[in-house]
Formats: sequence, C-alpha cells, structure tokens
Amino acid sequence: MAPTKVLAGARVVLPTGTVDNGRVTVEGTRIVATAPANASSGNPGAPGNAETLDLTGHWLLPGFVDLHNHGGGGASFTSGTVDEVLKGIHTHRLHGTTTLLASTVTDDLGFLTRRAGLLAELAEQGDIAGVHFEGPFISPCRKGAHSEELLRDPDPAEVRKLIDAARGRAKMLTLATELPGGLDSVRLLAEHGVIAAVGHTDATYEQTVAAVDAGATVATHLFNAMPALGHRAPGPVTALLEDERVTVELINDGTHLHPAALRLAFRHAGPARVAFVTDAMDAAGFGDGRYMLGPLEVEVANGVARLVEGGSIAGSTLTLDRALKRAVTVDGLPVEHAVAALSANPARLLGMDDRIGSLEPGKDADLVVLDADFTLKGVMRQGEWVLSPQPG
Repeated sequence: MAPTKVLAGARVVLPTGTVDNGRVTVEGTRIVATAPANASSGNPGAPGNAETLDLTGHWLLPGFVDLHNHGGGGASFTSGTVDEVLKGIHTHRLHGTTTLLASTVTDDLGFLTRRAGLLAELAEQGDIAGVHFEGPFISPCRKGAHSEELLRDPDPAEVRKLIDAARGRAKMLTLATELPGGLDSVRLLAEHGVIAAVGHTDATYEQTVAAVDAGATVATHLFNAMPALGHRAPGPVTALLEDERVTVELINDGTHLHPAALRLAFRHAGPARVAFVTDAMDAAGFGDGRYMLGPLEVEVANGVARLVEGGSIAGSTLTLDRALKRAVTVDGLPVEHAVAALSANPARLLGMDDRIGSLEPGKDADLVVLDADFTLKGVMRQGEWVLSPQPG
C-alpha cells in the first residue's frame, strides 16, 4: 500500500480561500485532509509511514481542467495515433493539466465519426475526460483555422451521428447556432447531456439569446471567431457575457486577447463563469515549425500559430500553467479567481466537480505546485507525481 503523502507549508488555494502554511494529505489516489499546518482539530498528525514534503514558499493548487485542447508535444488529437495522442496528453499533464477534453477540428463527417470512436476508448480508459467536437457545423464567415469546403450546416441527424460515435463520451460540440438546423441541434445536444457551445459564429445578439434559451451553455473562445461587440449591434459577445447560464472560454496567451478584454469578461461574467482554455495545437510544449491542423498547414513562429494560407490564427501553443502565470502577473487577477477559471469552473461544467476541480477531502489527488513567482514545479495526478517537485 502506497504511503500517505503529506504536502506541508505551502500557500494552499482551497474553495474557502487561500491558507498560508497549509497542509494537504493524500492517501492512494485521494485527498483525505486539507488544513492549516497548525490546526488544533480536525487535522490529525501524519501516520508513521507518511512521506512529508516541505513546500514552504510554494503555492499548492488543484489540477487544471482544459475544456478545449487539440494536441501538444508534436501530436494531434484529431489525426494522431493512440500513442501520439497519449504523448500529447502527457505533455499537457507536465504543465499542470490533469484533466482535458480532446478537441477535434473540422473534417469529413465519416472521418470524425471514426475519430470519435478512437477518442472514446481513451476516455473509457480515463486518459481524457471526453470529446469536444469543434466543427464542422460552423460559419464560413468565421471559420478561422477550419477548412471551408468541409463546413456544413448543423443537421441534427448528423450531430446525432457524432454523439453516437463517441459512445457516451461526447462532452461538448461547438457550432454556429444561427445556421439552418442550429437551434434544433442545440436542443438535441441538451437532451443528450452534451454541452452546446456557441462559437465560430456570425450570429446577432438576438440569435445568440435564442441559442442560449434553446440550451447553449458555453461560449467557445469568447471574442475570437465571432463579431466584435458594437454599440448598435452588440452581437454574440454581449449576449454570452450577460447570461448567467453561460460559461465563457478565454485563451489567455497574450495573442488571442488584450488584457483589457480579459478583464472585461471577468467583470461582466464574474469569476464563477470563466474557464481558461488553451485551444492548443500540436506545437504546444514542442516548438516552432510547420504542422497540420486537420487538413490545413500551420506555421508556428515565436510561439504563435497561423495558417500558412491566409495567416489566420490557428489555435495556440499555450499551456495552462502559462495562462495562470499571465493571469496573475500580467492581468492582475486575484489568484483565487484565476484558479477557479482553471479548475473549479470547468470541472463543474463537465459535471465532474464531485471528483476534481478543488482541493477537498474525498476528491482525486490532482494538484499543482508552483513557486512564489507562479512557475510550475510539480504536478500530481490521482496521487502519483507526474512531475515531482524539487523544493529549495
């Protein structure tokens, strides 16, 4: 039986706030206790076989949860082999993402249904939390890094094919809800417990309100691939920010969003309705060069991914540890708000907050260790170190 692990001395971010000189106790795959190190009750001493790690001067946070991720480590979740997909997953784990959805990009419907089957197997094994389909049911006006010739209107029958192909592991589908069949598809997704996300859309304010009323609950990378906010045509951004039923994704890499746009989203949606995502592609955690995103060629230079043809931004090379550090050190967000956007909020959206998303007794021992400057030093997933911290 694995020894009890006691992580002591860190600044621990708990659902109730940050605790200085805190302690988290792990047995097997679970957290069994969290408390200030000097608590006089409800925090028994460590058993004799415990391994105690002194994390004084560090931060201890819940593991990160990524709702929107296309790959990393040189591997694509849309087209890679099983081993390549596992490599991509491991790359993001090394950066603190202990739970993720594998996102696909627009392709032929037959290809996507086959892909859904492969990814469903990985979800059944516990390697990923499920599948996110981004496209092909998106607007050609806001296609971004999606192949226009493969786009199609969201026919509910075709949406159902993708859901069925994922064998209960489809978690989210991004679509342009203003297209013919869009609202019916949103209703179908809601009926099957799949998150309907508004994205790559040219919808008006009124059309977006109708989509949320039909059951859409996520804004796919808010601000990006949708009309800008206007004073006479407020568009989807306003509708998605103002509705309390909607969680808004933000890509906090310094390329997709100006810091003022990020702060605006936090002020208007509130810290409980924001989820940081990577929208990462193969180059995340790997490096500059030429890559394929679905059928489209991408050039990554200085960490920014753009289509070779046309120059559109093509996902990101972001990892969630960098998103956190930027949120706190550049954007000036309270640590607790940034952590909620990385962990609790996406976990709740996925219906997994009984197991992940916060450091609480009974939950999976998924956690991240950072130094005082918010540089990642350690990652634990289900009680085992993915990246073992070396304090000091």
